[in-house]
This record gives sequence, C-alpha cells and structure tokens, in this order.
Amino acid sequence: MILGWGTADRLFGPLDPIDKTVTIAGAHFRVAGTAPKKGAIFGNSQDEWAAIPLKAFQRIFGSRQSLQLTVRPIDATLVNAAMDDARVALRVERRLRPKDPDNFGMFTSDTLLAIYNTATQGIFAVLIGVVALSLVVGGIVIMNIMLMVVSERTREIGLRKALGARRRDIVWQILTESVTLSTFGGVVGTFFGFILALIISKVSPLPSTVQVWSVVMGISVTAVVGLFFGLYPAMRAARLDPIEALRRE
Repeated sequence: MILGWGTADRLFGPLDPIDKTVTIAGAHFRVAGTAPKKGAIFGNSQDEWAAIPLKAFQRIFGSRQSLQLTVRPIDATLVNAAMDDARVALRVERRLRPKDPDNFGMFTSDTLLAIYNTATQGIFAVLIGVVALSLVVGGIVIMNIMLMVVSERTREIGLRKALGARRRDIVWQILTESVTLSTFGGVVGTFFGFILALIISKVSPLPSTVQVWSVVMGISVTAVVGLFFGLYPAMRAARLDPIEALRRE
C-alpha cells in the first residue's frame, strides 16, 4: 500500500514507514512507499490518504461501493485521448452495449477550474454591487454631515468671506474636511478588515491576507467619495452672501 505524507506522519512520526504493517478494516497491508507532501486545497489536506489494491478494496468493502478513479496521462496534450481510453475501458468493464448511455461520469481538472471560476466571478460581481451601494450610502451620509456643518458655521463662513476669503478658499476648506472625514473612515475600515483577515487565517484553514495595493486602493476610493459628495456642500458654502451670513445667528 501507499500512504499519503500526512497519514504516514501521524502513524509513524519520524520513523521510516516502509515495510511497516497497517491494518484497515481488519486487513493487514504492508507499506510499500509514501507520497511527497502536497499541502491543502480549499482547506482540505491532500496528504491524508492510503492507497490499496482495487481487488483488496472490493474484498473488504464490497464491489458496489462508489469509486472515483484518477487517471493522469504522461503528457498534458494527451488528456482527450486518455479520456477516450478510460471511457472505453469503463464501458467494457460495465458491459455496456454500443447504444447504451454511459452510467458513469468523467471530468477533468479544467471542469473543476471552470466551476471555481464561475463561482468566484458570481461572488465578485455581488461584492462589487455591495461595495458600490455601501460607497453611495456612505457618500450620502458624508454629504448630509457637511451640509449640517455648513449650516452650523454660516456665520464663520460669512466672516471669512467678509475678511477677504475667496470662493475657492471656502470650497477647498469644505472639501478638505469632507475628504479628511471619508479618508478617516476608510482607514478605520481597513484596520478592521486587516484584523478580520488575521482572525480568519488563525481560526480556519483558509488563507487570508491583506495586500498593500488593496489598502492603497481602498483608502484612495474613500478619498474620492469624500471629494465627490463634498462638492455640493462646498459649492453651497461658497455661494453664501457674507452680509446675509453675518446677520444669521
């Protein structure tokens, strides 16, 4: 029998497992070799397995058990030919007539990759929609906050304009406050995202990291949102008449 790296390590540790005996369902098997370490895919270990002869498997567990056979061609360009040969061999083994449909399924690694790509594309599209909606809602909140700020600081803005401040000075003042507010929110959100990714990587087998480019992009997007949604309050503040503004209080 052949053992996966993880199974051999759990059973024998640092000892050499070759020629050792392993018991499976009451049957004894001699270890003929071990496979190299392969790691995990999607959190599932590829090193926890044991390979025994097919006849021995059928003798122990019966011949009606569901089986999955892995066939690897010697060359990647021969995948289609290997699938044809495997289909013929299975049809002969199952004694199917030429007009009978296949009563088994076959798929390649490309099939799994296609399923994975389809799933990730759907998830990515949904996430884009959720993020876009969140940015719009956050931008509206920032705009309302800045409108309230302008309303509460009408006398201050009027006094600045009376002392010689130009319209663009008022616009830049409000825009700076709006961008600062949104950027601070982006930094806080990025910090919590980093903590969440760290927790996921610690408590689950799923790899989770925060890339530098994503941090820069996230903070930049929040700054752009603050700039865009702060433009209307800034223009409104710049259009205030200094005389009318000074009369309010």
